[in-house]
Amino acid sequence: MQTAPLQVSQTQAQVRVNAFIRSVYNWMAGGLAITGFLAYYVAHSSFAAVLKNSPGLLLVLIIAELALVFSLAARVQKMKASTATSLFVGYAALNGVTLSGIFHVYTDSAITSTFFICAATFLACSVYGMTTKRDLTGVGGFMTMGLIGIIIASLVNMFLNIQGLSVIISYIGVIVFIGLTAYDTQKLKHMALSQPANVSSGVVRKGAIMGALTLYLDFINLFLFLLRIFGGGRD
Repeated sequence: MQTAPLQVSQTQAQVRVNAFIRSVYNWMAGGLAITGFLAYYVAHSSFAAVLKNSPGLLLVLIIAELALVFSLAARVQKMKASTATSLFVGYAALNGVTLSGIFHVYTDSAITSTFFICAATFLACSVYGMTTKRDLTGVGGFMTMGLIGIIIASLVNMFLNIQGLSVIISYIGVIVFIGLTAYDTQKLKHMALSQPANVSSGVVRKGAIMGALTLYLDFINLFLFLLRIFGGGRD
């Protein structure tokens, strides 16, 4: 007698999960589109020379990016949904400006081909994270430690400038963000079930923005590490 209500409950839960995840990926795709457009536009504008000759300005933009990310992550529950949206869009736009320099380091064809490699890899990891029955919490913790190691090694290499170390960091970076993509995607399912039933509420929108930001960062970092491996450079 309880089978039908249980099936209805499971169906409703699945609808909520699907709606939330769809919203997350829509926001992530929108953020990537903004970043890609601005990166290409700035790289082919006169402002590119300004950035190239003004390392101080570039540093200010990077600091502004970090401020936006930390503000969004730390205060998202206290801010309005419209504010969270504005911060996410602003971060994606700033990231496009700071990433415009890759068009002067790598060819357009290398960037395009690497983007599709990254997209295919990201999709495969997302599908795995969404469908696997294995708990990826341990994987997420291990990959987070790997990320900390990459940051430390990259900072050290800024001073030592060891070419071989840069290559090793790039390959490890790819592995780390492949793992984080699968882990973060799996977390979306649990996050979706914790959201209010009203999918149009501000709380759900803020949750979708945070999920989108997490996957956006996974995608961008995976892309940059792959670009270092496959990009080759203009020379």
